[in-house]
Amino acid sequence: MRILKISPKNFQEVIKKTIKSIQKGKVIVCPTDTVYGLLCDATNKKAVEKIFRIKRRPRGKPIPIFVRDIKTAKSLAFIDRSQVKFLKKVWPGKITVILKPKRKSLKGIGKPKKEIGLRIPNFKLLNFLLKKLNRPLTGTSANISGKPASGNLKEVMRQFKDKKHQPDLVIDAGNLPKSKPSTVLDLTIWPPKILRP
Repeated sequence: MRILKISPKNFQEVIKKTIKSIQKGKVIVCPTDTVYGLLCDATNKKAVEKIFRIKRRPRGKPIPIFVRDIKTAKSLAFIDRSQVKFLKKVWPGKITVILKPKRKSLKGIGKPKKEIGLRIPNFKLLNFLLKKLNRPLTGTSANISGKPASGNLKEVMRQFKDKKHQPDLVIDAGNLPKSKPSTVLDLTIWPPKILRP
């Protein structure tokens, strides 16, 4: 795993290297507005498959997706006017919403394909990547399935140490402010149901 320590001084340089890595199908450990996450191009099936192997995540558990704006979200999922109104209130932010995917939605992000989880993060680095790459990114926490997600990079690295499948690049932003993974809200039913508080 290659580690890049990020700071205000080298922000642009690290961004460029991160973008190149994602474009090449690499998997990145990256800080988010919640915990450290595993990022890759969500349209790259091989890269997404690698995340499943790294996390040891069951194929039946889909991976949530970061999008840059509501327009992108609407290209991936069915979103009606009332849902748009709601999303404008909670995005960007720590709310992942479950929606019904469109037929030509992303493939390879896991099964079942009857739902898709989307979120617009509230984090400069991520929003910059989403804008520059102009494609959705995976938005799953950087941990082995069943183990806790964390904003402590040492804890994250410890989980992947000596494992057969590892991330390719780590963006080191130090320890993140204490937080938990995003709240997950199911908007495929009414009233909406909180799946993870």
